[in-house]
Amino acid sequence: MINDYRSQIDFRPISPSDAVIDNRISVCIRKRPLDKREIGKKEIDVVTVPNKDHVVVHQPQQKVDLTKYLENQKFRFDYAFDEDCDNEIVYQFTAQPLIKTVFEGGYATVFAYGQTGSGKTHTMSGAFTGKTQDYTAGIYALTAEDVFQRFSHPEYQKLKMIIKCSFFEIYGSKVFDLLGKRSECRILEDEKRSVQIVGLSEVAVTSPEDVMDLIKQGSAQRSAGTTSANANSSRSHAVFQFILRRGVKEEIHGKFSLIDLAGNERGADTNSSDKQTRREGAEINKSLLALKEVIRAMAMGKSHLPFRYSKLTLVLRDSFNNENAKTCMIGMVSPGTNSVENTLNTLRYADRVKELGSDEDGHVNKPPLSDADFMIEETDDDEYYTKSNHTSKHNNSNNHHHHHHQQQQQQHHNSHLSSSNTNNNIDLEENLLIKIRNAEERTFEDHHAMLTVCDKFEELMQSQNDTDNDVEKYAKHLILTCERGSEAMNNLKDSAKDLLNKLQKEREQTKKKSSTRK
Repeated sequence: MINDYRSQIDFRPISPSDAVIDNRISVCIRKRPLDKREIGKKEIDVVTVPNKDHVVVHQPQQKVDLTKYLENQKFRFDYAFDEDCDNEIVYQFTAQPLIKTVFEGGYATVFAYGQTGSGKTHTMSGAFTGKTQDYTAGIYALTAEDVFQRFSHPEYQKLKMIIKCSFFEIYGSKVFDLLGKRSECRILEDEKRSVQIVGLSEVAVTSPEDVMDLIKQGSAQRSAGTTSANANSSRSHAVFQFILRRGVKEEIHGKFSLIDLAGNERGADTNSSDKQTRREGAEINKSLLALKEVIRAMAMGKSHLPFRYSKLTLVLRDSFNNENAKTCMIGMVSPGTNSVENTLNTLRYADRVKELGSDEDGHVNKPPLSDADFMIEETDDDEYYTKSNHTSKHNNSNNHHHHHHQQQQQQHHNSHLSSSNTNNNIDLEENLLIKIRNAEERTFEDHHAMLTVCDKFEELMQSQNDTDNDVEKYAKHLILTCERGSEAMNNLKDSAKDLLNKLQKEREQTKKKSSTRK
């Protein structure tokens, strides 16, 4: 059915000649190809990128009457990169447009988001050949080239600027300097309420080659930490920063933060009930949700942004709080069948960020197109059913891109079906873990909603200090806030109970699994 669907698509992938959108908050998605592990497991590619701004996730389903249909969940973003796009194309539409912002005195942030193994490090640092990584082909290196090219312009030379770089990781609630033997840093506020990372190295650089040396040095520190600390490279956020300083006092002129976020899945918990692993997962989820809440507050124009909910958002506070701040999210998705739930979680997270951040320039979010809008033609022959009730005709002629998909899917489809029964137990475990993760998200969001109501109570209390306070208005607002607080508290209580129940189920499942092995 997926082949039938793809055979009707008029593929129009993004190209270097497409226009770059100037948004304060941009959101894009990058799909990687099936890897050797997925091909070895006979997984099917269930993600399609039909054009430059759409992503479709396919889930074959069966009705009660045994009629088969294809559920196609469509998402629309600023950009969508298919598996044939290289790092240079991704860079052109994500990090490159933000360099101008930094040189104009602004703060820019690019973060790569997605499950472990979805291509975040490949995109940010460069491709791997075996165990060797080509650091010259990632967004770090491409950004360095363009930063120094612009830095050489006479208008910036007059400002007597220097470029410095820092590289650190956030593991749990701690910050480690990757350019200083992975020493732990402290986070403090100065008298101007700016966040300072005490003990963090800032190294002056004079060429892209200097930057590459720092990235290799920092990545080696991170890898060393991985070996000695239970794979915490995939459980930590890595932040590389270009800092433009000017004048004798070396005041900050602009800052560019490039962030490789920790994996957004609970995959590391699948075969472990270890409390440390669970604590890591909870800390990661908390920071990723806090990041979404900060972007939500930015998009809504709120003066108070909830930075303190995680170390990640706290250390990036100045980057988000600046009047001339721009942010780009690159959501990475894996195309295999076994990753579909994590892929959908990434797309929903990105969709929420996009929904929040699109309207600052009067641009209204456009809903996803219908199937017919990117299909070659519509016919009534050879019907197959989709959730959107679209019918289409089998079409054997297609471009090379589709032909590759067809060959790959036909090759693995039967094997995948025959092995599905043996994987039932694993699927049940993964399904429960996904439910736990979703319950964690709901609990955190309800907790945030409760804290927002508490802030409102604080505002009302402070309003009583005003000489021209309207008591009647105060009483009405207080009653309304109490009602909202009651609802928020009930929601928080329910979501916390649901989370606890799911955690208990997982514990019971783990015990049962252990006793069976014995």
